[in-house]
Amino acid sequence: MWVEIDIKKPRLMSSQFSLGICFITSLCLAQVAGTAFAQGRQNQEDEQFGPVVSAYLGYLRNEQEVVDDRASRREISRAYYRRNSNRIRALREIAIRIAKESGNDYLPELEAVTGAELGTLFEHAPNMGSLPIGKVLNNTFRFIGSIRSGEMFYVFARLDPYEQLDLKERGAGRVTEGQRRSGSAKPGEPVTRPRRVVSPWRI
Repeated sequence: MWVEIDIKKPRLMSSQFSLGICFITSLCLAQVAGTAFAQGRQNQEDEQFGPVVSAYLGYLRNEQEVVDDRASRREISRAYYRRNSNRIRALREIAIRIAKESGNDYLPELEAVTGAELGTLFEHAPNMGSLPIGKVLNNTFRFIGSIRSGEMFYVFARLDPYEQLDLKERGAGRVTEGQRRSGSAKPGEPVTRPRRVVSPWRI
């Protein structure tokens, strides 16, 4: 007895499977090519800077690769990945802007935080709505400005130890005009007027 077997359907399913594999492979290759192109363009942009700035930008690229890798292995949440990727982009943009405007191969230690993360830098979070650019907080951080990268980030430059020591020494020996008028200043203490801090980087 002969049994008739229809082999057209398996062939059709096999063709559809092959097309699906080709489509997925094409998408992966396109993504890899796009990432490689973006990295190549960033490398070309970085070459215009000196070794210090270029090294910092390279550090940010490595940080993004680490975040990408952890996300691919599902070690971090989408929210964590998105915020840290946005933070890295914000730091890169600020670093490039500082380097171009100052013309120096130097960058301070930068911190970029959202409004909800201000507590990680300050015991008492400052009012960012009224904080002037260039304001030094706790003799430790200078406010550089704000930048929107997916969400709003506030960027601070950490003062180096010599700057912090200098501010503390000046603050310890400073007598304000109000103290002099009220008579609270001790004889022989210098009288200084509050000085306006001006930042060369206005974001």
